[in-house]
Amino acid sequence: MVKKGFNFGLIGAAGYIAPRHMKAISETGNNLITALDPFDSVGITDSYFPDADFFTEPERFDRHLDKLRRQGDYKIDYVSICSPNYLHDSHIRLALRNDAHAICEKPLVLNPWNIDALSIIEKETGKKIYNILQLRHHQSIIDLKNKIENDKSGKVYDVDLTYITSRGHWYFVSWKGDQSKSGGVATNIGVHFYDMLTYIFGDVVTNTVHYSNADTSSGFLVLKNARVRWFLSVDARNLPPEILEKGQRTFRQINVEGTNIEFSGGFTDLHTVSYQNIISGNGFGLEEARKSIDIVHQIRNSKPIGIRGDYHPLLTSLK
Repeated sequence: MVKKGFNFGLIGAAGYIAPRHMKAISETGNNLITALDPFDSVGITDSYFPDADFFTEPERFDRHLDKLRRQGDYKIDYVSICSPNYLHDSHIRLALRNDAHAICEKPLVLNPWNIDALSIIEKETGKKIYNILQLRHHQSIIDLKNKIENDKSGKVYDVDLTYITSRGHWYFVSWKGDQSKSGGVATNIGVHFYDMLTYIFGDVVTNTVHYSNADTSSGFLVLKNARVRWFLSVDARNLPPEILEKGQRTFRQINVEGTNIEFSGGFTDLHTVSYQNIISGNGFGLEEARKSIDIVHQIRNSKPIGIRGDYHPLLTSLK
């Protein structure tokens, strides 16, 4: 094995998002040395790093990281974390204990106080914790942010966010259907949208939840420069009729003052862009993640008020 660039470990190698991290590690000229997942369906690793060591037990993976650190030659510089949401906090700690930086998928953690505790561990270890907030690198989002920042009128924009990504019965059997593990649908599929919205339109003024169940959540956010009606769902029955007619199972739309912001494309390479920024010292850390974690924690712990006030129009046609 020829050493090149930085050495990476990866936790959650069998998950949906792991191949994007493997691709990003490869395309940034770095090397995946070792990976962990309790499931052994990780043949995708062969497409990028066939020589990577693989473990199914976290204890043995932890021991391996420690051994590599002590031997020196293949000490792990970064650990990429693609594990279930509720394990992110523990796996970040595992990385920092082994003298490595952590690169973690969204949501970074489930609760705001977890960020405070991790900040202390950052200071103790001298290692950094980075969150993948890939929408901040999307050109359509960058253009919208620039437009809002250049508007000096003080205008408060009307925004509708709609994201419906259909999931089958498996979703509710998996950890994603368990709110204590995923944080619920608003956290699991929405946290990066809340990050994007506060990134563009500023801090939260009020956060109201109109409706929430296991598969659908909707509410109203007042931000410094925007009034946002949002609707998130994994139930295909909530898809607009024109989307169903096309046989599509995902609908993603941000409408700002009656204009749709197109950002459906351009997602596949954003992990590589994120890695490039992290490695160059410009990654998004704990504090950048805080606002979106605060929002989803408030949503999870709010009592829905029902369909009244400023609500998303899809609420009136819920199936």
